[in-house]
Amino acid sequence: MREISFDTETTGLNPRGGDRLVEIGGVELINHIPTGNICHLYINPERDMPEEAFRVHGLSEEFLSDKPKFAEVVDEFLAFVGDGTLVIHNAAFDMGFINMELERAGRPIIPDSQVIDTLALARRKHPTGPNSLDALCSRYNIDNSRRVKHGALLDAEILAEVYLELIGGRQTALGLVMETEEAGETGSSAELEPGVLLKFNAKSRPTPLRCLISEAEAKAHAAFIAGMGDDAIWKKYGL
Repeated sequence: MREISFDTETTGLNPRGGDRLVEIGGVELINHIPTGNICHLYINPERDMPEEAFRVHGLSEEFLSDKPKFAEVVDEFLAFVGDGTLVIHNAAFDMGFINMELERAGRPIIPDSQVIDTLALARRKHPTGPNSLDALCSRYNIDNSRRVKHGALLDAEILAEVYLELIGGRQTALGLVMETEEAGETGSSAELEPGVLLKFNAKSRPTPLRCLISEAEAKAHAAFIAGMGDDAIWKKYGL
Protein backbone atom coordinates (compact mmCIF):
# COMPACT_ATOMS: atom_id res chain seq x y z
CA MET A 1 0.00 0.00 0.00
CA ARG A 2 1.48 3.33 -1.10
CA GLU A 3 0.64 6.53 0.77
CA ILE A 4 2.14 10.02 0.76
CA SER A 5 2.28 12.16 3.88
CA PHE A 6 1.72 15.57 2.38
CA ASP A 7 1.72 19.29 3.18
CA THR A 8 1.75 22.66 1.41
CA GLU A 9 2.58 26.28 2.15
CA THR A 10 0.72 29.13 0.46
CA THR A 11 0.44 32.90 0.16
CA GLY A 12 -2.80 32.90 2.15
CA LEU A 13 -6.03 31.10 2.93
CA ASN A 14 -8.17 31.52 -0.19
CA PRO A 15 -7.23 29.58 -3.35
CA ARG A 16 -10.19 31.05 -5.23
CA GLY A 17 -9.36 34.59 -4.13
CA GLY A 18 -5.89 34.91 -5.62
CA ASP A 19 -3.74 33.01 -3.14
CA ARG A 20 -1.25 30.51 -4.57
CA LEU A 21 0.96 27.57 -3.63
CA VAL A 22 4.57 28.31 -2.70
CA GLU A 23 5.83 24.96 -1.35
CA ILE A 24 4.95 21.27 -1.61
CA GLY A 25 6.33 18.53 0.62
CA GLY A 26 5.61 14.81 0.30
CA VAL A 27 7.01 11.74 2.08
CA GLU A 28 6.39 8.32 0.55
CA LEU A 29 5.12 5.54 2.82
CA ILE A 30 4.90 1.90 1.79
CA ASN A 31 2.78 -0.13 4.20
CA HIS A 32 3.04 2.82 6.63
CA ILE A 33 6.86 2.83 6.56
CA PRO A 34 8.79 5.84 5.13
CA THR A 35 10.89 4.74 2.16
CA GLY A 36 13.15 7.80 2.00
CA ASN A 37 11.56 8.86 -1.29
CA ILE A 38 10.37 12.47 -1.03
CA CYS A 39 9.00 15.30 -3.15
CA HIS A 40 10.00 18.83 -2.17
CA LEU A 41 9.20 21.75 -4.45
CA TYR A 42 9.36 25.51 -4.04
CA ILE A 43 7.02 27.31 -6.42
CA ASN A 44 6.97 30.85 -7.76
CA PRO A 45 3.43 32.08 -6.92
CA GLU A 46 3.60 34.85 -9.54
CA ARG A 47 2.41 37.38 -7.01
CA ASP A 48 3.56 39.22 -3.86
CA MET A 49 3.96 37.57 -0.45
CA PRO A 50 1.61 38.97 2.23
CA GLU A 51 3.31 39.73 5.54
CA GLU A 52 0.91 37.43 7.41
CA ALA A 53 1.90 34.45 5.27
CA PHE A 54 5.61 35.30 5.45
CA ARG A 55 5.44 35.23 9.25
CA VAL A 56 4.05 31.68 9.06
CA HIS A 57 6.55 30.03 6.69
CA GLY A 58 9.34 32.56 6.13
CA LEU A 59 9.31 32.24 2.33
CA SER A 60 9.85 35.68 0.83
CA GLU A 61 8.83 36.98 -2.58
CA GLU A 62 12.54 37.45 -3.36
CA PHE A 63 13.41 33.85 -2.42
CA LEU A 64 10.62 32.45 -4.60
CA SER A 65 11.21 34.76 -7.58
CA ASP A 66 13.60 32.36 -9.36
CA LYS A 67 11.69 29.18 -8.50
CA PRO A 68 9.67 27.34 -11.18
CA LYS A 69 5.99 28.04 -11.69
CA PHE A 70 3.54 25.27 -10.84
CA ALA A 71 2.89 24.50 -14.51
CA GLU A 72 6.62 23.83 -14.90
CA VAL A 73 6.70 21.20 -12.11
CA VAL A 74 3.20 19.72 -12.45
CA ASP A 75 4.49 16.64 -14.28
CA GLU A 76 7.09 15.99 -11.57
CA PHE A 77 4.44 16.40 -8.89
CA LEU A 78 1.90 14.11 -10.56
CA ALA A 79 4.55 11.47 -11.28
CA PHE A 80 5.45 11.40 -7.58
CA VAL A 81 1.83 11.19 -6.44
CA GLY A 82 0.80 8.58 -9.01
CA ASP A 83 -2.05 6.51 -7.64
CA GLY A 84 -0.84 6.87 -4.04
CA THR A 85 -3.15 8.07 -1.28
CA LEU A 86 -2.40 11.56 0.04
CA VAL A 87 -2.34 11.75 3.85
CA ILE A 88 -3.02 15.37 4.83
CA HIS A 89 -3.83 17.23 8.06
CA ASN A 90 -6.89 19.39 7.32
CA ALA A 91 -7.06 18.06 3.78
CA ALA A 92 -9.71 20.50 2.55
CA PHE A 93 -7.23 23.37 2.83
CA ASP A 94 -4.31 21.76 1.00
CA MET A 95 -6.45 20.06 -1.63
CA GLY A 96 -8.21 23.34 -2.35
CA PHE A 97 -4.86 24.78 -3.42
CA ILE A 98 -3.58 21.66 -5.18
CA ASN A 99 -6.73 21.23 -7.25
CA MET A 100 -6.88 24.94 -8.04
CA GLU A 101 -3.33 24.78 -9.39
CA LEU A 102 -4.08 21.58 -11.33
CA GLU A 103 -7.08 23.25 -12.95
CA ARG A 104 -4.98 26.28 -13.90
CA ALA A 105 -2.46 23.90 -15.49
CA GLY A 106 -5.20 22.11 -17.41
CA ARG A 107 -4.86 18.85 -15.49
CA PRO A 108 -7.50 16.64 -13.80
CA ILE A 109 -8.03 17.30 -10.11
CA ILE A 110 -7.21 14.73 -7.42
CA PRO A 111 -10.46 13.20 -6.10
CA ASP A 112 -11.40 13.05 -2.42
CA SER A 113 -11.27 9.26 -2.66
CA GLN A 114 -7.47 9.53 -3.01
CA VAL A 115 -7.10 11.53 0.22
CA ILE A 116 -7.01 10.68 3.94
CA ASP A 117 -7.62 13.59 6.31
CA THR A 118 -5.70 13.06 9.57
CA LEU A 119 -7.58 15.93 11.20
CA ALA A 120 -10.81 13.94 10.73
CA LEU A 121 -9.08 10.82 12.10
CA ALA A 122 -7.84 12.78 15.11
CA ARG A 123 -11.27 14.26 15.83
CA ARG A 124 -12.80 10.78 15.85
CA LYS A 125 -10.08 9.36 18.08
CA HIS A 126 -9.79 12.39 20.38
CA PRO A 127 -13.17 14.13 20.24
CA THR A 128 -12.32 16.58 23.02
CA GLY A 129 -9.15 17.75 21.20
CA PRO A 130 -7.02 19.70 20.72
CA ASN A 131 -6.08 18.17 17.38
CA SER A 132 -3.64 20.56 15.75
CA LEU A 133 -0.45 18.98 14.45
CA ASP A 134 1.54 20.46 17.35
CA ALA A 135 -1.04 19.23 19.88
CA LEU A 136 -0.90 15.71 18.44
CA CYS A 137 2.89 15.77 18.61
CA SER A 138 2.62 16.59 22.31
CA ARG A 139 0.03 13.87 22.83
CA TYR A 140 2.19 11.21 21.17
CA ASN A 141 5.59 12.46 22.37
CA ILE A 142 6.77 13.22 18.83
CA ASP A 143 9.67 15.66 18.62
CA ASN A 144 8.64 18.76 16.70
CA SER A 145 11.29 21.08 18.12
CA ARG A 146 12.55 21.88 14.60
CA ARG A 147 9.15 23.34 13.73
CA VAL A 148 10.04 26.98 14.45
CA LYS A 149 8.23 28.00 11.26
CA HIS A 150 5.90 25.98 9.07
CA GLY A 151 7.66 24.10 6.26
CA ALA A 152 5.94 21.70 3.89
CA LEU A 153 8.53 18.92 3.93
CA LEU A 154 9.20 19.09 7.67
CA ASP A 155 5.48 19.09 8.41
CA ALA A 156 5.00 16.12 6.07
CA GLU A 157 7.72 14.20 7.93
CA ILE A 158 6.13 14.99 11.29
CA LEU A 159 2.68 14.13 9.98
CA ALA A 160 3.91 10.69 8.90
CA GLU A 161 4.74 9.95 12.56
CA VAL A 162 1.43 11.36 13.79
CA TYR A 163 -0.49 9.33 11.20
CA LEU A 164 1.16 6.12 12.37
CA GLU A 165 -0.02 6.84 15.91
CA LEU A 166 -3.53 7.70 14.79
CA ILE A 167 -3.97 4.38 13.02
CA GLY A 168 -2.73 2.28 15.91
CA GLY A 169 0.82 3.15 16.89
CA ARG A 170 4.14 1.38 16.53
CA GLN A 171 4.16 -2.38 16.92
CA THR A 172 6.42 -3.30 19.83
CA ALA A 173 6.59 -7.05 19.28
CA LEU A 174 6.03 -9.44 16.42
CA GLY A 175 4.87 -12.37 18.53
CA LEU A 176 1.66 -12.93 20.43
CA VAL A 177 2.89 -15.42 23.02
CA MET A 178 6.30 -15.53 24.64
CA GLU A 179 8.21 -17.17 27.44
CA THR A 180 9.79 -14.89 30.04
CA GLU A 181 13.34 -15.73 30.98
CA GLU A 182 12.70 -15.21 34.69
CA ALA A 183 9.66 -17.40 35.28
CA GLY A 184 9.20 -19.37 32.06
CA GLU A 185 5.61 -18.16 31.92
CA THR A 186 3.60 -17.25 28.87
CA GLY A 187 1.88 -13.91 28.55
CA SER A 188 0.63 -11.22 26.23
CA SER A 189 3.03 -8.97 24.33
CA ALA A 190 0.95 -6.05 25.65
CA GLU A 191 2.69 -6.56 29.03
CA LEU A 192 6.06 -5.61 27.57
CA GLU A 193 7.77 -2.26 27.44
CA PRO A 194 8.46 -0.88 23.93
CA GLY A 195 11.72 -2.11 22.47
CA VAL A 196 12.00 -5.21 24.71
CA LEU A 197 13.19 -8.28 22.83
CA LEU A 198 11.46 -11.54 23.57
CA LYS A 199 12.64 -15.12 23.90
CA PHE A 200 9.89 -17.28 22.43
CA ASN A 201 9.11 -20.83 23.47
CA ALA A 202 9.53 -22.39 20.04
CA LYS A 203 9.12 -26.15 19.81
CA SER A 204 11.82 -28.21 18.13
CA ARG A 205 11.00 -29.96 14.87
CA PRO A 206 10.67 -33.74 15.16
CA THR A 207 13.00 -34.04 12.19
CA PRO A 208 15.51 -31.19 11.75
CA LEU A 209 15.51 -29.47 8.37
CA ARG A 210 18.33 -30.34 6.02
CA CYS A 211 21.05 -27.68 6.08
CA LEU A 212 20.96 -25.76 2.81
CA ILE A 213 24.22 -23.85 3.16
CA SER A 214 27.66 -25.11 2.26
CA GLU A 215 30.52 -25.56 4.72
CA ALA A 216 32.27 -22.55 3.17
CA GLU A 217 29.15 -20.40 3.64
CA ALA A 218 28.84 -21.51 7.27
CA LYS A 219 32.47 -20.55 7.93
CA ALA A 220 32.00 -17.18 6.23
CA HIS A 221 28.94 -16.49 8.38
CA ALA A 222 30.78 -17.45 11.56
CA ALA A 223 33.62 -15.09 10.63
CA PHE A 224 31.13 -12.30 9.98
CA ILE A 225 29.47 -12.77 13.39
CA ALA A 226 32.87 -12.92 15.12
CA GLY A 227 33.72 -9.54 13.64
CA MET A 228 30.60 -7.94 15.16
CA GLY A 229 32.09 -7.99 18.68
CA ASP A 230 30.94 -9.39 22.00
CA ASP A 231 27.82 -7.19 22.15
CA ALA A 232 26.35 -8.58 18.93
CA ILE A 233 22.69 -9.52 19.37
CA TRP A 234 23.42 -12.76 17.50
CA LYS A 235 25.60 -13.92 20.43
CA LYS A 236 23.19 -12.66 23.10
CA TYR A 237 20.38 -14.87 21.82
CA GLY A 238 22.51 -17.80 20.72
CA LEU A 239 21.90 -17.31 17.00
